[in-house]
Amino acid sequence: MVSIDEVKDDIEHRQRVRRISATVAALVIVVLTGAGATYLGFTLAEIVRQFSSWTDFLAAFLSPDFTEFTVHSRQNDIGGINAFISSFLHPSTLLDSATLEWSGTLLLGSAVATIIIGFTGTVIGFPLALTFGILGSERVTPFPFNFIFRGIMSPIRAVPALVWILIYVPLVGITPVGAMLAVATDTIGNLGRLFTDELEEIDDGPIEAIESTGGKRPQVVFFGMLSQVSNGFIAWTLYVLEINTRIAISLGVVGAGGIGQYISLAIRGFRYGEAAAGIFVVIVIVLSVEMLSSRIRARLRPGEHESQGLLDSLRNLSEGDKWFGAGSGGR
Repeated sequence: MVSIDEVKDDIEHRQRVRRISATVAALVIVVLTGAGATYLGFTLAEIVRQFSSWTDFLAAFLSPDFTEFTVHSRQNDIGGINAFISSFLHPSTLLDSATLEWSGTLLLGSAVATIIIGFTGTVIGFPLALTFGILGSERVTPFPFNFIFRGIMSPIRAVPALVWILIYVPLVGITPVGAMLAVATDTIGNLGRLFTDELEEIDDGPIEAIESTGGKRPQVVFFGMLSQVSNGFIAWTLYVLEINTRIAISLGVVGAGGIGQYISLAIRGFRYGEAAAGIFVVIVIVLSVEMLSSRIRARLRPGEHESQGLLDSLRNLSEGDKWFGAGSGGR
């Protein structure tokens, strides 16, 4: 029979081993990080030497310049918050700025182009993502044939959107169309894989129920499998839309239009106030898309609003406290 002292010694020994292992692992990570930074040419002395220049650069961003917000604000040389107020008092110039200026010369048009690139890219990529995602699941397509579709999605997912837009250069050039195609291609790989993983987690009960009633294979797939993951598919699509909006911004930096190009041109021209205004609008776009997406996903959760009708649901959309997670009942 093992004594209490022996058990105590064993526990202390295990704790010492864990502490030593954790210390060694931390040292290894620190050494590898230092080696990697050295390989990349990082030196602390260079950072210290350039720090004052960097802070001067950041200080220039403290005064956003919205003169290039719309055609109206540009023609009348209106900046600051007055650019917003005056532009919205002249709605015709808002339409002109939004529809004619996607190339990074006007802030509003660039922002609209970025949102359109992210949205249209997601919609165009969705059908193939859905097809490959469903057929890539072993629940739908028997092994090893499902790996044909997984094999298509894997290299697509391995290549980032920034490279896809370069692949499309001979076809459409580095343009908003190229950015849209790059986002769509990226969506096929990423969203398709999420769909596949979602299908792998479904319950067997509904599938067996439909099979027991003599349901054919398509009926089993649609009513026994996809019915279980429909809300999950919508939620993942909205999540990828958030990501694609950010990707659309980054693609603009390489010249594909949108607000990324606006910021890039402003920085290259040493117009830091305009660049700061562009960054401000980027934050607004990203937060708006993320908040809208997250609230839609929240309302797809089972039991979230079971007893509400359509009018009640629409009325609740105007309640700001619920949008920010401060609704009654701790929602």
